[in-house]
Order: sequence, then structure tokens, then C-alpha cells
Amino acid sequence: MSRRWLFGAGAATAVAALLLTSSPAAAGTATPNAAAPAATPAKVSGKLFHAWLRRDRAAAAKVATPAAVNSIFSYAYRAPDEFAGCAGNACRFVHTSVRVPGGLNGLLMIVSGSKVTRVYQSRHVTRPAVAAEQLLTAWHRGDRNLGLEVATRPAVARLFRVKYDPKGVTYYFQGCTKEPKGYSCAYSYDGGALLMHLKGSVTRGYDVQSIGYIAD
Repeated sequence: MSRRWLFGAGAATAVAALLLTSSPAAAGTATPNAAAPAATPAKVSGKLFHAWLRRDRAAAAKVATPAAVNSIFSYAYRAPDEFAGCAGNACRFVHTSVRVPGGLNGLLMIVSGSKVTRVYQSRHVTRPAVAAEQLLTAWHRGDRNLGLEVATRPAVARLFRVKYDPKGVTYYFQGCTKEPKGYSCAYSYDGGALLMHLKGSVTRGYDVQSIGYIAD
């Protein structure tokens, strides 16, 4: 697995170039008195992506919050090589040539106005218990994207099928045990147990592949 800052130079640069040259100003069609184009989520996220490719934190800080800048600059994998568009204010940059853990498959930027306020990312988690704990925390917060950083889409869908009730039962971590093809991390509660089944390795990273339940 390619790790930190091993960019796919051609594809990743092409993604950034496409995003940045899509505006009239970049294409050389703007008139001297024309108003500045509106800051759309695609343009804002593209500027942050491009600044990240150049390792330019100053430029990134102009279009993203400090937390978002720190997040994208900590990304463990090579740069995603495809812009997958925006759904509302959520813009995706995905991998087409590298397999990464979790269901995000790259970067998801949340845009508010002219700033990226949050960057969700595929995580390289080297301990099964850490991935399991993040997924449980994501469920507690009702944040599916946070869960997708460390779990597959089917696993997140299964866990989030029922909304977490903060006034309901308490979940107690019981540790992770080796399975034939990975690990099982268990959380017990009054009436049963939640089992998270993980696959991966220290090199590739671990993610939650499926969710199971045991009733007393």
C-alpha cells in the first residue's frame, strides 16, 4: 500500500486543474468589471485540494478552517485521482487505482460558504480496537461519514439502522479477539452484545467489515 504523500502526479494534478480552470476567470473570459464568481462547493473544495497537492498550507488556510487543513494534510494515502462531484455542500474526491479501508474511498469535504469546514478521510488504522471505537462513537453522534472512515458501507448501514438512544442501554467494550480472517471486537449491553468483524493488517489498515448481534 502506498503511504503518505505518494501522489499519483498525472491523475491527481489533472483533477485539480479541471476544478480550478472551470471558472470564467481561470479560463480568461472574465471582464475587468465583472463580479467575482460565486464560491460554489465544487470551487472551494477544488482550491483546497489543489493547495494540498502543492503542500501549500497558506493557500489552504484561505479556503478551509484550521481543523480542515490539519485533517487533509494528515491524509495517509496518495491523492485521490477523481473528483466525484458534490451532493449539496458535500464534495468527494475518490480513488480509482488504490484500494483504501472504509467506505469513503478518499476524501469528503464539507463546505460552508467560502470555506471547507470539515474533511472526512479514509483512515489507516493499525489497531482493530481503534477502528471499532471510532465506529461506535460515530453511531453515538449520528455521524455516518465518521463511521465510513473506518467501516464499510454495509457495516455502517447495519449499525445505523437503529438510532442510538443516549438514555438506553450502556455499551461496554469487551476487547477484540482473533478470528480466522480477522478480528471480532465486542461490546456487551444489558440483553445482548454487539460484534464488529474487522479485516486488514497493520500495513493495509483495519476496517469494520460487518456487524452482528447476540441476544442473551
